[in-house]
Amino acid sequence: MQLTVYFFLGCSVFLASGYNSFSKSMETIGKKQYQVQHGSCSYTFLLPETDNCRSSTSYVSNAVQRDAPLDYDDSVQRLQLLENIMENNTQWLMKLENYIQDSMKKEMVEIQQTAVQNQTAVMIEIGTNLLNQTAEQTRKLTDVEAQVLNQTTRLELQLLEHSLSTNKLERQISDQTNEITKLQEKNSFLEKRVLEMEDKHTLQLKSIKDEKDQLQVLVARQNSIIEELEKQLVTATVNNSVLQKQQHDLMETVHNLLTMISTPNSAKNNFIAKEEQISFKDCAEAFKSGLTTSGIYTLTVPNTAQEKKAYCDMETGGGGWTIIQRREDGSVDFHRTWKEYKMGFGDPAGEYWLGNEFVSQLTNQKRYVLKIHLKDWEGNEAYSLYEHFSLASEEQKYR
Repeated sequence: MQLTVYFFLGCSVFLASGYNSFSKSMETIGKKQYQVQHGSCSYTFLLPETDNCRSSTSYVSNAVQRDAPLDYDDSVQRLQLLENIMENNTQWLMKLENYIQDSMKKEMVEIQQTAVQNQTAVMIEIGTNLLNQTAEQTRKLTDVEAQVLNQTTRLELQLLEHSLSTNKLERQISDQTNEITKLQEKNSFLEKRVLEMEDKHTLQLKSIKDEKDQLQVLVARQNSIIEELEKQLVTATVNNSVLQKQQHDLMETVHNLLTMISTPNSAKNNFIAKEEQISFKDCAEAFKSGLTTSGIYTLTVPNTAQEKKAYCDMETGGGGWTIIQRREDGSVDFHRTWKEYKMGFGDPAGEYWLGNEFVSQLTNQKRYVLKIHLKDWEGNEAYSLYEHFSLASEEQKYR
């Protein structure tokens, strides 16, 4: 019988030396593989099967195969033969394994030496690179430390500035908060005052509205009076021509009377002379002294020694009226200057104006009543009475 052995060798070589493990497995009879594990190397052997092999003694080339099974002795012989074959194979494999192990030891030593040399060179190169890299990293680390130190210093300065700014802002906020509180209190006070003023204004508006209603009623009443006066004015205008004619006739009559009277009445002159010797504050004072005849009296200017001639009406309304303006026939022009109205002009016996300055000083001494008396040519009379009358000083334009 010819025995043919096929084997495959697969090995991976590493730097580490020595045997890690050794394992061997023997397949059962009838299997074709035999595997040997040595370190990281694995050896697989393919063996032929011996079941179909027959011994040379029992093999007969011209024998006819029998269908019936062999007897017991034949089986025992075949089994012994197989055992012998297996034993021979096992011994051969052991020798082969020893040879491989011896060869592998030498190869591993060489590989380890080569690897150590290569590793030494690599390690030296790596060490040099590491030294260079370490120096470079050290230099970079120094630069980074310097930059970090500078950055840290700058950040500390910025932090200090921010802290100072924050403290300043906090103080400003505190001051502004206090100011806002004060403003709120002031605003509350002002709102209260505004509400009070609104209430007061509402009351004033109501009072003004009531006064307005009263004034409207008064204006309506005065409008009716004005309409009546306008009607009377129209009537007076119509009669103006008649009045002028009557005035002309009266002037002629007076002129004739004055011409006819050549000598004055002695009793009247004596009475006037007596009156002129006494001066009074006003016509009311003269009336109280017992003088009840209307005429010209001498009045003393208040607070001065100056005297003023004035006509006193001792008959109308109980007497004692001081005439400040008298107009009868238009013989005196009343278009005068400011100074003339201040000092007075005309003749008390006829038409005249007593004077603003005298009237102002007189009416500021005590309370006076003003009466305006009107009479037309037909004898119709009308008057207005004012319970309180006074005239301001020249500085106030004699208001």
